[in-house]
Amino acid sequence: MRPPICSTFCSNWNRRGPLTDRVLRIGTRDSILATWQAEHVTGLLNALGHPTEIIFIKTEGDLVLDTPLPMLGGKGVFTKALDDALIENRIDLAVHSFKDIPTRLPEGLTVAAVTEREDHRDVLVLRSGLHLNGDDDLPPGSVIATSSHRRGAQWLGRYPGHTLTDIRGNVHTRLKKLDAGNWTGAIFAAAGLIRVGLADRISRVLDWMLPAPAQGALAVMTRQDDNQLAAILQHIHHRETELCTGAERQFLNVLEGGCSAPVGALAVISDGRINLKTSVLSIDGTMKADTELDAPLAEAATIGKEAARRVLASEEGRRVTDSLRGPA
Repeated sequence: MRPPICSTFCSNWNRRGPLTDRVLRIGTRDSILATWQAEHVTGLLNALGHPTEIIFIKTEGDLVLDTPLPMLGGKGVFTKALDDALIENRIDLAVHSFKDIPTRLPEGLTVAAVTEREDHRDVLVLRSGLHLNGDDDLPPGSVIATSSHRRGAQWLGRYPGHTLTDIRGNVHTRLKKLDAGNWTGAIFAAAGLIRVGLADRISRVLDWMLPAPAQGALAVMTRQDDNQLAAILQHIHHRETELCTGAERQFLNVLEGGCSAPVGALAVISDGRINLKTSVLSIDGTMKADTELDAPLAEAATIGKEAARRVLASEEGRRVTDSLRGPA
């Protein structure tokens, strides 16, 4: 596990004492992964000298497990209960997987910090006892489990002879369902498996699959008027991750895609420039519109919007987005 991004600064800051003695109430879902995420942020804040308390909150996405995620309403099902707790001043901050947060935030709330990104990639986990040798030796007719339209569309685009099946639940629940069933494998985010100590279950890294916007990053949401907390959180904020995830989420926002829209995006910063790759697909993976832009880092705030403009202006982009909207 990489060291905290603020390790050197934290030790110096701690000698001067914290900005406040206030106990920071951290809201989170109660899954093993969500708890790890909250404890990670707790550790960063504790290193700065700030006392914390973790408060567990159930969300609709945790309580309703027999309905496909897009039918529940998309990303907001994992965040609304925590948003309400923030607005009602029952917690001071909420920790989320950034990819789960809708691009349009509730009024009065803001993302005050983004932590350094973990592995952004998607991975294939095979059912226990199955093994692969070559790059493309998945058997014909394989059944792959995923609740993500983005993952499913990209998978079918590469393996049109395979069948997809829906899978819900936290990381451990999904692994148990996979191992107990007849499916070939399931698609997971590498970051989630790494964070809960299950990296050994990764059968294949899907380098060809574009991740969800902001996948692998953690976001800390607060009330917009909590200036004191905003100042504290700047010391655990990772600027490069903010710029990359911001470009990816801007692309998604302009396209008005949600959790159910097959949209992938990945921004990478190198040598003072930002490169953004994006893809929008039809649900069945038969149509797609890809873009790749490279620009000076000074244009990071607008590169997502420009990528979306190019998609919407292209013939392929119009065909894909029309297929997602359905008949008029």
